[in-house]
This record gives sequence, C-alpha cells and structure tokens, in this order.
Amino acid sequence: MAVSKPSIPKGTRDFSPAEMSRRNYMFDVIKGVFRRHGFLPLETPAMENLSTLLGKYGEEGDKLLFRILNSGDFTRGLAADDLDNPSAMAPKISDKGLRYDLTVPFARYVVQHRNDIVFPFRRYQIQPVWRADRPQRGRYREFYQCDVDIVGSRSLLNEAELVQIVRQVFSQLGIAVTIKLNNRKILYGIAESIGHADRMTDITVAIDKIDKIGMDAVCEELRSKDIGEEALDSLKPILELRGSNDLKLKTLRQTIGHSETGMDGIGEMEKLLDYCAALGIDGNVEVDLSLARGLNYYTGTIFEVKANDFEIGSICGGGRYDDLTGIFGMPDTPGVGISFGADRIYDVMNGLGLFPDEATVSTKVLFLNFGPQEELASMKALAQLREAGIPSEIYPDNAKVKKQMEYANKRGIPFVVIIGSEELATGMAVVKDMRDGSQRTVPAGEIARLPEL
Repeated sequence: MAVSKPSIPKGTRDFSPAEMSRRNYMFDVIKGVFRRHGFLPLETPAMENLSTLLGKYGEEGDKLLFRILNSGDFTRGLAADDLDNPSAMAPKISDKGLRYDLTVPFARYVVQHRNDIVFPFRRYQIQPVWRADRPQRGRYREFYQCDVDIVGSRSLLNEAELVQIVRQVFSQLGIAVTIKLNNRKILYGIAESIGHADRMTDITVAIDKIDKIGMDAVCEELRSKDIGEEALDSLKPILELRGSNDLKLKTLRQTIGHSETGMDGIGEMEKLLDYCAALGIDGNVEVDLSLARGLNYYTGTIFEVKANDFEIGSICGGGRYDDLTGIFGMPDTPGVGISFGADRIYDVMNGLGLFPDEATVSTKVLFLNFGPQEELASMKALAQLREAGIPSEIYPDNAKVKKQMEYANKRGIPFVVIIGSEELATGMAVVKDMRDGSQRTVPAGEIARLPEL
C-alpha cells in the first residue's frame, strides 16, 4: 500500500522558525503601537455559534464561512419528515463555524460582558481567522488579523487616532502606504443621487470589487441588479473622480448636496481630515470614493490601506459600525476599528526585504564543544550570558569543529565561543565574530560584558 505524501489544505501555510521569528518581530511592533495608545489585549474562541456569525457579513460573506460539523450521531432521534426538511436538518448537522473576522466576535463579547466593561472600551486582538475563499497570491483561507477597536464613543477623534496608529505601525515597519478614506453615508448619498437608495447594498457590494474586476465588470454586475444606464452614467464619474481631497469633497457637495445623509458624511470626512492635518498625517491620506468595504455592518467612516511599493491587495482596513452590537440586543453602542492583515503585511515586508537581520537571529552566541571538562567551563559562562539576557547555546556533542562551525553558519549565529584545552588551562575564551572572521581572547567570566553582544 502506497503511503500518501503529507500535505496541508490549500490556502494555509506552515511557518518555519525563521519565518516565525520575522512574524514575531512584526507582531511585536504592532502590539507595541497598540499598547502605547492604551489598548487592552483580548482573545475569543476560534469557533462561534453560527447564529452569531450569519447575517453579519452580507450574502457574499455568509458563503465564505467555514461550518463545523456537529460531533456524534446527529441524525439519531430525527423524525422521518426531518430528513426531507433542509431547514430542520441544517442546525443538527452544523450549528458552529470558524470565525470570519475578529469584529463580530468582539461585538458578541462586548454584549455578553457589558457589565464588566468600562466604556469607552479599547481593545486589541491578534488571532487567526478563516474564510472559504479561493486561494491565490495574497489571499489565504487561514490568516491572522491584528484588530484594534474603540467601542462606546461616537467621536471622530477615535477615527483620527486609528489613522495615527496606521501611520505609526507602517512607519516602524518601513512600509510606505496610502491611507484611503470614504464614508458609508457618502455612499448612501451617491446611491440616493442616482435614484437607487433602496439598492445601497447591491451598489456597495459591486463597488467593493472595482480593484479586482474593473469598472466595466462592476457596471455589468449592477445592470444585472436592474440598475439602468442613466444611473450608471451618473455613478461612473463620481467613482472615477480624481484630484485633491478638497476638490473631491467640493464636487460631491455639488453632486449629492440634496442628500441629508450624504452631507452628514461629507461633514464627517472634512472634520476627520482636519484632525489628520492637526496630527501631521495628511500627506498620504486620500479620499477614495470607490472605496466601499462591502461588509454590511459599516455605518460611517471606512478605511483601507495600500502598500505603495508592492503589488498586493489592501493590507489594512476597517471602519465605523454604530449598529453592530444592536444585532445582539445591545443598541446605541457605537464602535470603530481597523484590522491589520498580518499575512499580507508579512508578504510585503518579505518581498521588499524590510525585515532586519536581527529579526531572524534566535541564538546570538554558540559555545563549541571540546569534551567533558571544556563543557563544564562553557556551561558556566553560558549561564552568565543567559542571565545577562543574551540568547546562547552550547553544541550538544563533541563533534568535529568543522561540523560545529557549519551549524553556526547555517543557523546564522553571529558569535562563536571557543573554550578548548588551552583556554581551559588559562581561564580564557576565544570569541569569534562569524560575520567578518575577527576574534578576540577574553577572560571566560567576562564574555557577557562584551559590548558587541
């Protein structure tokens, strides 16, 4: 019987120690920014009840939920009529699913623990999510999100703070980005101005695909939703509007000025841009009227971030969702948040060579092994290095020096310490820099004090 070759599901990935070291570097930078802004950590289960997930992402999102089969014999006790009734069978087959994002589980958490939370509640969450999407470059079925949200405040200062967080994260990671902004109220005003306010969901779901399928395909999709040519002729110039942020908003006032909701959105956008200017972060902030964020729960400002120097989809996105907790029986609890796509950010940094060398160095010093007596002396010095916080190890076997040095080279260990018979007799040690071949002899008890370590 042939043994099948081991594999993993499409759209998932293994991460090697080197890759994990780089990812941890990235996560540490992101967490550091979140913490400096006063956000608290949170985790929720990988699986949620389907009743929590369904209906929160729109029809398109619901199709991408991974459903979990119930364990045991779920057909036991079913009446014969149930077997012919799909609606009765469905919850018995599966009533749980893997989380699609971190926002809906967070809203569920807020409602469930409302009596223990101090509002406004500021939390960050870094965990994997799952989507039954078609795997392709930059799009995975299992991927990490790094979310930061503020719940319990309607102030646009929160949106401005999120823009500042975006700028600080990507500045520290070395990625040049453009922060794209829009407002769902503006999109409603646009839908109202072309005579299809009742088709807001259809319009935003289609617009959200512009970057993937282009304007012509978006128009074709809208035609299939019974949106006529006159409406499309009015819509296209708005979505393709170019120029400064001020010019776009001025043109919008002329185009959708009769829409009260649309004007509210323009006012919010102008105020947010003023906040960004006050924070000194208006240079790479762009009003993009084609930005829609197709998820149904957004109600106001929406964000999306693109890398300037690497071809990939958005690497960060989010927005305001003032009604999300109301779905769980807790109305009037406004919220706003953004999500950093960790896997895409990793791909950008890896593609542009932005990870520092130290991000992949787990061991900084390797002690060579020359035998039992030399081992004891090396272990004493090794303990001192570890106490000083210097990542160190000793080669476990008394192997040939060439083999031990090859190990150091393959691992990228920058320093090797040699305590052989001569060094043992004098209490000294040779410290070799593997990067340039230089070496120095120092007392074995003073290795941990070397400034280069």
